[in-house]
Amino acid sequence: MKVLLIEDEQKTAASIKSWLEEARFAVDCAFDSFTGRRLAEQSEYDIILSDVIMPGINGIELCRNLREKGVKAPILLLSALSRPEDKVAGLNAGADDYLAKPFDFQELLARIHALIRRSGGPADYPVKLSFADLELNLHSLEVWRAGVKVTLTPREFALLEYLVRNQGRVVPKAEISEKVWNLDAEINTNVIGVYVGYLRNKIDKGFDKRLIHTHFGVGYVLKAE
Repeated sequence: MKVLLIEDEQKTAASIKSWLEEARFAVDCAFDSFTGRRLAEQSEYDIILSDVIMPGINGIELCRNLREKGVKAPILLLSALSRPEDKVAGLNAGADDYLAKPFDFQELLARIHALIRRSGGPADYPVKLSFADLELNLHSLEVWRAGVKVTLTPREFALLEYLVRNQGRVVPKAEISEKVWNLDAEINTNVIGVYVGYLRNKIDKGFDKRLIHTHFGVGYVLKAE
């Protein structure tokens, strides 16, 4: 999933970008509305997230300009302006949704998934993944094991999702480092072991069958035994 994030506050942009990347989105950032407009017109995105209060043209005018240019991607406006008239102005300009700051990341993620789903999204965009008695909801980031809800952080969820997608195959630590978190393959892989430990405490502890197994010297494999 490819996201365009238009946000002039670089610390805010960095935080949102980090959250989205942990949730397995590819994110392009623009720190002003003019760069954002150029990127939106030149590339195809699954969704565009834009601040409203920015130098130059604001997010509402940017939204109107993009629709006039024929940009079809869903647009979610993010703003500290939360009055009903502000939201109406954004929606009337062509935005698909409007979320007031400060917001909860889980709500932002749920709205992103909902907008992508409504727009048709990629043909291979699944709602759920499963393995044995484990089920993952990719929209809400919720996980159940044998009907019991398990609460994971975005990074833990990303790791579990990758293991489920590669179930039955031994996944090397270096591959997890590179593919799950976009880190250099040479990074200290002890970090991976720490997160696998977190997952085991939440996914396997208290259940009869272990799902997450270590292949010593190589990596990890998801199998029911």
